[in-house]
Amino acid sequence: MLFAGAFAGLLFLGLIVSDWLYFVRLTPDAVRYGCTIARLQDHLQQLERATLVRRFDGNGALVLPHGMARFFPETNLIGLRPHYRLFAVGFRTAWPIKGSIQVTTGPGRVDLLCIKRIPWSSALLTLLWFLVVIGGTLMFLASYVAQGGLGSLSGAVMGLGITALGVMVIVFGVLVVILAYRLENGRLTLVYHELRDALESPVMH
Repeated sequence: MLFAGAFAGLLFLGLIVSDWLYFVRLTPDAVRYGCTIARLQDHLQQLERATLVRRFDGNGALVLPHGMARFFPETNLIGLRPHYRLFAVGFRTAWPIKGSIQVTTGPGRVDLLCIKRIPWSSALLTLLWFLVVIGGTLMFLASYVAQGGLGSLSGAVMGLGITALGVMVIVFGVLVVILAYRLENGRLTLVYHELRDALESPVMH
């Protein structure tokens, strides 16, 4: 039983690591991989498709000060992700964000649709954590009421205290997710603006 539990734990950890490793790759399939959390539409004026293509090297790559972009002309898709190691102390949250940018070109303009994504493992584990905490709190409260726990003042106070503790845990989790999103979104936004400047710059990159 212990061996089976250890094997299951290692397998679970391996799936998470594999998910993250595939998530950060800049390949045509991996660029589209991940849970969509936001979309951003943008327009670049006075930019032709041929000029956009020349901004990238022969492999379709473009190295940015704080990240990396890669263009796939056959699918009109740009993969964009930050270099986490370039930021202060290399801090990385459990919710890294990358961008998959759909490119639409027209006469004298380029339209960009940036889809922000996080790893599926991060999204599913976060959802599971909230379901467990919320479900556990509601189940305890229902069971406590059914057993007559609110029949006395001390029982009511105890039930209220435990419920308040569950709510505090939920609120803390929400705050952590919000702060992590702001941090990771700030990183991606910085790299996105670097990409935008590079595409609009008259200097060859």
